[in-house]
Amino acid sequence: MRLSTRIGLAVAVVVPLLVLGSGWIMVRLVGRDVHAAADAHLRERAAAVRPEALGLLRAMANDRPASVEQARQRKLFTAALDVGIRVTGSGGTVTGGPQPAASVTLPPAQDAARPVTVAAGPQSWRVLAVPLTAVRPAASGTLWLYATDTAGRRQIAHVRRRVLTVALLTAPVAGLAAWLAAVRLARPLLALQRRAVGIDPRTSAARLDHTRTGVPEVDGLARALRTVLARYDEQAARTAEALATARAFSSAASHELRTPLMSMRINLDVLDGDPAPEGAERAEVVADLRAGHERLLGLLVMLRTLAQGDLVEADAFVPVDLADLLDSAVRDLRRDHPDAPVTAHTTGPCVVRAWPQGLRSAVDNLLTNAVVHGAGPIEAALRADADGAAVRLTVGDHGPGVPPATRNSVFTRFQRRPDSPGSGLGLALVGQQAALHNGAVTVTDRPDGAPGAWFVLDIPRMARGPALPRRRDWLTADTAAPAAPQDFHKDRS
Repeated sequence: MRLSTRIGLAVAVVVPLLVLGSGWIMVRLVGRDVHAAADAHLRERAAAVRPEALGLLRAMANDRPASVEQARQRKLFTAALDVGIRVTGSGGTVTGGPQPAASVTLPPAQDAARPVTVAAGPQSWRVLAVPLTAVRPAASGTLWLYATDTAGRRQIAHVRRRVLTVALLTAPVAGLAAWLAAVRLARPLLALQRRAVGIDPRTSAARLDHTRTGVPEVDGLARALRTVLARYDEQAARTAEALATARAFSSAASHELRTPLMSMRINLDVLDGDPAPEGAERAEVVADLRAGHERLLGLLVMLRTLAQGDLVEADAFVPVDLADLLDSAVRDLRRDHPDAPVTAHTTGPCVVRAWPQGLRSAVDNLLTNAVVHGAGPIEAALRADADGAAVRLTVGDHGPGVPPATRNSVFTRFQRRPDSPGSGLGLALVGQQAALHNGAVTVTDRPDGAPGAWFVLDIPRMARGPALPRRRDWLTADTAAPAAPQDFHKDRS
């Protein structure tokens, strides 16, 4: 059922109910007003005829001549005007004017001290009882006054019929008017519906084109639809990126693992050959196998970390003390490389909002790159900027350094020097993490002029998580293979 039809039916039901409800209240008020007017007239007549009624009561008690009683009765009836009169006392009962028959049972006098309604067949009366007491001679009785209530009942019944008639007539009229109004008012909603129906996020890049209508509900619905479509686009893009990352991971793994696996297969064939190698030759083959195994593990770890960086979401970023993270990385490096001359200097807590796993990988790869490819003491230092807006990590060594011509490509995938035991992914991971944290990483000469490389990683401090790049493709982006092996530092295995 259309919304306009629902509105029309609802109004067609509600409006008559409102008319009936208000009509019932009006009938009650009209009935109360009619009775109040009749009661006021009765009390007015009671006050006017009471002296005449007392005179008639005394004449009846003294057994005055009939002519005297008749004279008193005429005065009483004249004063009563259109109100029925009945005087009861010890001397008898005198009646005059319109009133119910004597057979109609009246309420007790004390109950009729305030006007009450008495039904007499098809007619009804408002009845008021006034006690009468005479001193000389001593006599008592009751003055009854009657006012017909039939006209008031007819008036109330007439009003009731009018209310019912109005309710019956307003049902279809109100329903039709509400339907027409709903159809007209729903035009912006129908226009929005027509525009939204033609949108298929799976097959078209077209999105909702909505012009503000001034109707808050319609404009709010359009904003909600735009938000839903934007979230759909975002999730679809993330899904596509996840698929591309999975494909790139598989492709890169199969390509990069082929050479070390073939080398390991050759070494295994050598060990299984006849005659089998012995002594120093066997030790050399086993060492080659272990190196190949280490390289395979390092490559898989790097590929996995790059893939995680491509798919990480903003809710993974939490407050991290980079000073504690650096101290932990240096301890692990000294355990893996006991002979490495590594020193670390920090100036106290340096809390940033970061992805802990990714930032730790970046620090590990900077330190390991310096150990594997550098020489002499390795210095790691951490300090906050003067304004406290960012944290800077520097890692320096005394090796051959990075030539200026290759410094722009050092953070791309699979770039390594000919004798590098690494996978060519370590510094690419550092670049990825710098971008994910809205920071920057650079490599320059040492500031003291000595030979060596100087890596600088800047991470801004943020109250909230960083604004992640819309496209993250460190693993999926196409990178042209270098024409020749690059003669500069590269990463851990």
